[in-house]
Formats: sequence, C-alpha cells, structure tokens
Amino acid sequence: MSSSSQRKGQRARVAVASTIGTVIEFYDFTIFGTAAALVFSKVFFPSLGAAAGTAVALATFGVAFVIRPFGAIFFGHFGDRIGRKNTLVITLLLMGLATVGIGLLPTAQTIGAWAPVLLVALRVTQGLAMGGEWAGASVMSTESAPADMRGKYGMYPQLGPALGFILSSTTFLLSSLTMSDQAFLDWGWRIPFLASAILIVVGLGVRIALEETETFQKATSGSSGVRKFPVVSLFRDQSRELVLASASTVAVFGLFYLAITYVTSYGTQTLGLSKVHMLLIGMAGGVSLAVFTIVGGLWSDKVGRKRVLLIGNAACLVFALLLFPLIDTREPAALVLGLVLLQGAIGLAYGPLGAYLPELFAAQYRYTGAGLAYNIATVVGGALTPIIASQLIIEFGSPAVGYYSAGLCVISLIALSLSKETRLAQNIRGPAPVASAPTSLNNF
Repeated sequence: MSSSSQRKGQRARVAVASTIGTVIEFYDFTIFGTAAALVFSKVFFPSLGAAAGTAVALATFGVAFVIRPFGAIFFGHFGDRIGRKNTLVITLLLMGLATVGIGLLPTAQTIGAWAPVLLVALRVTQGLAMGGEWAGASVMSTESAPADMRGKYGMYPQLGPALGFILSSTTFLLSSLTMSDQAFLDWGWRIPFLASAILIVVGLGVRIALEETETFQKATSGSSGVRKFPVVSLFRDQSRELVLASASTVAVFGLFYLAITYVTSYGTQTLGLSKVHMLLIGMAGGVSLAVFTIVGGLWSDKVGRKRVLLIGNAACLVFALLLFPLIDTREPAALVLGLVLLQGAIGLAYGPLGAYLPELFAAQYRYTGAGLAYNIATVVGGALTPIIASQLIIEFGSPAVGYYSAGLCVISLIALSLSKETRLAQNIRGPAPVASAPTSLNNF
C-alpha cells in the first residue's frame, strides 16, 4: 500500500474514532443532564421539593464542569508527553465506568445522604474524563488532516454533542414510552446509564486500533521537543491565546447547555408540557445542531475559522433573545422553532472549533492548550448558565434569561474580534527550541 493510501486510511480511522468516541463521551455526559432535569430531584433530593430539588440537581450537573479544567490539565499533560492515543483510551474508559456507576447507584430512599454524595463523586469522575476527552479527539483529527481540510476533519469530533444528545434523548424517550411514569422513576431512568457499557466496548475497540499522529512524533522528537510541564509552557508562551480562546467559546457552551438541560426542565415543570414532547422537541434541536456543525466546519475551510465563528455567534445572539418569547407562547411548534434556530446557530459556531482551538497552540502543549481553553469556557458558560437561568426566571421572568444569554454572545464576539485567523497555519517543521516562544502559524 502506498504512503498516500496509508495516510488516507489513518485519517479515516481517526475521523471514525473521534466521532464515535466523542458521541459516547457526550452521550454519557448529557444523559446526566437529562436525568437531572427529569428525575434526579425526586430520586436523590426528594426532601427539597420540586423547584429546589431541580435547582440542586442542576447544580450537581454543573459540578462536572468545575472539575473539567483540571481534567484538561491532567490528561493534557500526558497527552502532550506520552501521546494522544493512549490518553484518549483512558478518558473513554474512565467516563464509561463512572456512567455505569451512576446507573447502579442506590437512591436516597435506600441509603439516605450517601446517595447524593456518591452521585457527586461519580459526576466529578465524569468531569475529569470529559476534560481530557475533547482536546485529544480534536487534536488527533486536525493533526492527521491535510492543511486545507482541517476544518472538515476537526468537525468530526464536534458531532459528539449533537449525536450524543440525540442518542441519550432517544434512550430516555424509549424508556418513557414503554413504561409507566412510576416505573420510569423507580428504575427506568437507569437504562440509559447502563447501556453505556455497550458503547464503551465499541469505542475502545476503535481507539485502540489508532496510530499516534506524525505531528506529535515530530514535535516531541528529541529532548527539546518534550515539555516537562506542558501547562507551564502554555501559560508562559501563549497565555493571551488561552484567554481569548476561552472567552470566544463561552457563548456556545452557555447556550448549548441552556437548551439541553434548563429548557427541558422549564418546559415540563413550568409550562406543563409532557416529558415525551420535550424529549422530541429537544431531539429536533439536536438534528439542527448536527447539520449546522457540519456546515460550520466545512465552511471554515473555505472562508476561515474566524469569519464563521463571528457569524455563528452573532446568530446565537439573535436567537437567544427570541427563544423564551417563543417558548412562553406555550405552543409546541413555537418551542420547536426556537430550539431549532438556536441549536442551528450554536452548531454554526461550534463546527469550526475542532480545528480552530488546536490551530491556536504549539504542538508541544496543544493537547493542554486546546483542552484548557475549551473547558474553561464550559465552566463559565455550561456550568453557570442553567443555574443562573433558574434564578433569573424566578426574580425577573424569562426575558432576563435571553438578555443574559445575549451578554455571553457579546463576550464571545469581542474575544473573536481580538483573535487571529488560524486557517493558514502551516505544517510543523520540527520541534521548536525551548528558549523560543512558538507561534500557531508554524506548528502543524
């Protein structure tokens, strides 16, 4: 087989492995969010009542976000020193075991206060694994891709949130449709968590078969190419890029997790819509997210990452302001329209990030840099937004959530305007000297 055919085969395997891996990871991650919105207030926090129990359940969902940057640093350290492949195998296994553990966890009625304590511990484990997952998948995809197709290949791991959310919603939907509400509350909610065991086996099989990227091998050849502490080199050489990258992605995560967690809870508990209706509506939004994630990634190869990111975040601002006025009509069609439009805008802004964030950072600490920027944004956006939204609704009404979401979009647009285009980053020529600060334009 020619070297060209081998490279194409490797790129195809990386694309499949990145997609399957991130789908599994986000499936595991988002079923917690769906369960937190639908059942955890009753199963793990029954003494708090519906409203307070839901707020605490959503806060438990947010715990994993706080720990994710630490996971990015921890797994980024090993991903930048010993390789992307082996680190990704570990993150997938860790995430899967934690998810199955949640499915087996006794309720508060059975073991009392230990139930929420163990729930938080397993959620923290999920957060650690997730902190190291996305960056490794995206870095492998972009480092394996031709220079003019990094947006396309970086887009594959970006499909994880959309496909993982659709898959998790489907399992909850099937569980809801095939059993009574009481049975679902008693044991049916566990099925999506336990089903993760099947997905883990598939994902591990695909990832173990991968080869390490040539870019990583070149970047770490010789003692000068390996950073003893990649995170230290990152803060020393590219702290500005780290801050701007985090700020430029905060709106995407805030709006995404608002859409998949808080809106589900708001629709069922405040508007009185059925669980089945909200799951179907959420899945329609997930399809829109997937389609426009593909559009955003491919388009960024043509016109540049920054331009697509600016357009996507501007669209997010508009549709964030429209979401709750549409929802508050209490018409299912209006809710579908609002979520489809918003998730489409999120997808457009999310698609290019799989190439954009890795392109920003030098190869010697690319895993750490891309992962830390990504996960800092999830803390500010993903963890806080559902909690803040639940309080804004109580104090000021639903329009306040739209204004808050629009504010996140403004932050991202300002950060993007101060950032540079990365589409023309060149292939790596060898490890940069330790004494010099490498730039993003010569490290692929």
